[in-house]
Amino acid sequence: MKLICDIYRSPAEDEMYLYVKKSEALTRVPEALLDRFGKPSHVMTLLLQPGKKLARVDAERVMEQLEVNGYYLQMPPLKDKEMAEIHLQNTKMNLK
Repeated sequence: MKLICDIYRSPAEDEMYLYVKKSEALTRVPEALLDRFGKPSHVMTLLLQPGKKLARVDAERVMEQLEVNGYYLQMPPLKDKEMAEIHLQNTKMNLK
């Protein structure tokens, strides 16, 4: 099975993406989710098929959610506390 999907980025939250079937666009995404997501910005159109490698999730999981719910919401990765502390220290460095 193959499926063509559109991927949208959220302006409200870094690294939050919404996957939908291209043929259905955003019609099955709940209004409450769209309100919270912000105005979707189209990132790309992608052909999904079993075994396809995606950055953070199996293509099969996305395809299943598109069939059942009409969308797949990819949340931002959890921040590692140790890495967040290192980043905070690095951003406070004074470069002269």
